[in-house]
Amino acid sequence: MAHERVLRFLCRGCWLIGILHVPDQAIQRGVLIITGGPQYRIGSHRQFVLLARHLAAHNVPVMRFDYRGMGDSEGEPRTFEDIQDDLEAAISEFFTTMPAMKELVLWGLCDGATAAAFHAWSDPRIKGLVLLNPWVRTDQGAARTTLRHYYLQRIRDREFWRKLLRGRFGMRAAATSMGKLAVAASTPSAQVEALPDRVYQALRQFRGQILIILAGADLGAREFMALPRQHAHWRKLLAAPQIHQTVIPHANHTFARQAWRDEVATICTNWIRQW
Repeated sequence: MAHERVLRFLCRGCWLIGILHVPDQAIQRGVLIITGGPQYRIGSHRQFVLLARHLAAHNVPVMRFDYRGMGDSEGEPRTFEDIQDDLEAAISEFFTTMPAMKELVLWGLCDGATAAAFHAWSDPRIKGLVLLNPWVRTDQGAARTTLRHYYLQRIRDREFWRKLLRGRFGMRAAATSMGKLAVAASTPSAQVEALPDRVYQALRQFRGQILIILAGADLGAREFMALPRQHAHWRKLLAAPQIHQTVIPHANHTFARQAWRDEVATICTNWIRQW
């Protein structure tokens, strides 16, 4: 059995709201759920609530919360680039409220996963990362992924050819869109340090265990999958023994179906309890 408690704690003068899931016989490793934005602690399709209750039913203490500007927390809205103080406040509150807890796993979806990676390497209390469809978006990467997966899939779709033959498909608009994507796909990012490079550096510095879960039908996940095919340093990193990666075929970005959510919960629970 487990019970749930409301938490209220400060971050830079703003009150943040969280929910703590406390098992009757909690293990000493907890999980902090970090939302992807714009999102709050419930999650799409109640995913974060259901995941937290599943983990707590298996004796894993869990905390989920709204960072500043989201949900019931105070403050101005912010992006995943600007929530490191929020994460530190939540982590401190979690350890204070659960004094028997010895270590922590950060669990994040999309840019919440990326924010978790940015934070984890600098905090020795964090021993694990669960990253779902980590956000590594660049204009070039997004264009390549869209061309390779979205348009290729459309061409293989019978309904596409039916629309084309009936004159219901806008060839001119599609050609224009594909042309722009082709240009973007061949143009390197103008950023001084692209997001994939920053994520790579963060994961390379982290000394704990890493679980990566990717949705087979999500373009963002496909962009992440392309990194080891394109870059030797990513291949080497993801081949490390402390990194486990799995793909849930046909799942969308938020794992909207119950079967996909249940599979994510089972994978996470087994992984968290096995090391």
